[in-house]
Amino acid sequence: MLHTHLPWLAHHGRWPVGEEWLYQSWSACYLPLVRVLRTLAAENRSHLLTLGITPVVAAQLDDPYCLQGLQHWLANWQLRALEAATTRTATGPCPASQPDALRRFGSREYIEAQRELDEFDTLWRHGAAPVLRELLDGEIVELLGGPLAHPFQPLLNPRLREFALREGLADAAHRFGHAPKGIWAPECAYAPGMEAGYAAAGVSHFMVDGPSLRGDTALGRPVGDSDVVAFGRDLQVSYRVWSPKSGYPGHAAYRDFHTYDHATGLKPARVTGRNVPSEDKAPYDPERADAAVDLHVADFVATVRRRLRDESERIGRPAHVVAAFDTELFGHWWYEGPVWLERVLRALPAAGVRVGTLSDAVGQGYVGAPVELPPSSWGSGKDWQVWSGEKVADLVQLNNEVVDTALSAVDKALAHPASVNAAAPRDFVADQILRETLLTVSSDWPFMVSKDSAAEYARYRAHLHAHATREISAAVASGRREQAQKLAESWNRADGLFGALDARRLPAG
Repeated sequence: MLHTHLPWLAHHGRWPVGEEWLYQSWSACYLPLVRVLRTLAAENRSHLLTLGITPVVAAQLDDPYCLQGLQHWLANWQLRALEAATTRTATGPCPASQPDALRRFGSREYIEAQRELDEFDTLWRHGAAPVLRELLDGEIVELLGGPLAHPFQPLLNPRLREFALREGLADAAHRFGHAPKGIWAPECAYAPGMEAGYAAAGVSHFMVDGPSLRGDTALGRPVGDSDVVAFGRDLQVSYRVWSPKSGYPGHAAYRDFHTYDHATGLKPARVTGRNVPSEDKAPYDPERADAAVDLHVADFVATVRRRLRDESERIGRPAHVVAAFDTELFGHWWYEGPVWLERVLRALPAAGVRVGTLSDAVGQGYVGAPVELPPSSWGSGKDWQVWSGEKVADLVQLNNEVVDTALSAVDKALAHPASVNAAAPRDFVADQILRETLLTVSSDWPFMVSKDSAAEYARYRAHLHAHATREISAAVASGRREQAQKLAESWNRADGLFGALDARRLPAG
């Protein structure tokens, strides 16, 4: 199970946080992942994995501005690789930045950049939707959706929560031609009763973290008295891959994520050792890394088989394992991740393990007794503290105030004479108010603040979208419709995602 998510980054800065984040992930993860899936599909393999794609990522992967930005980024990457491949002097103290090592590395990077430029031209130029639709049509993957702009749902006003979810599912159906049956709830966040909203929106299953099911993830579990099934991430298996202390990406042979050659912006070093400083990192060796991939494929397959046997014996019936990760692990954080994934998806069936999707698990009866879920998430403490704790109390207050302002303004906007009947046209102003509000309440901003990861950027983004919401709403509240229209058009130039968002579908207050 892969969860693909980034916040809305287009038009909001480039470096060190902003569009660069999008293009790095697109190049390092999304293109290689599609390459892996298409390769396996050509081997007549199907039902390979469950792929969550949040609406905000899907919007950027189809956006003409972002597509042009990626092409420029790939070309720039190739130029930087060419610079490395032709260097004659050391560009830093690190052994990986010495001339011979950097030339070898740059030559490989140049070829890889050319491959991705070719793939962009042949597959991606018109966006991700046709690329992914082909995988969905062929039942290579199952699609999971989610609410617009990735809000932390338990803290969200119920009207906006319902609107965001329904619009998010509709966006996926329109974009990919497939309506998701399941969702990866933002941050795996759950509050008692949310299953009723899921059922009403047509969601049949969703993801939670393992501790939400008290670690009993051997089967999906209907929630409460609903038919909506919660699947829990198996932490024993998932952490085998992605653990800060012992996960595979920290192996000495793999490419080091944090060590740059500052003259070219490339990453030519291997991890070398967990306590080795950047200036002492050894040059990256593809053959050494490839051998480590094989070791970790074998280890993962053995781990899964052992876990399946143990859990099946414990519950007295066949169990499943849900190994769930952020998509961005595979290629961005862990350069070798896509190759590992491709080999794992071959090795598991070869070892007698049936690979499938979450819908397959439901259809094949891997569902246990109903369960009552506690308030939970997959954040620190497995509760809501990352998004509601003291460090982000100001953002919680901001979100509440902005949502109240927005809902009042939208209700007023939709009540003007041109909108009093059911056949009234869409209201561009009301649409943009909701668009900016959803960007304000994105769960990414409090997460980044709580984790002290580009916290200033996160606060800036939250307050920027809050300002946009308030500015347009104030014009509506004071009856300045012409001014509200101009403001909405101005903000829409940067924040014009979710073109089908329709404020008329906001549930009544």
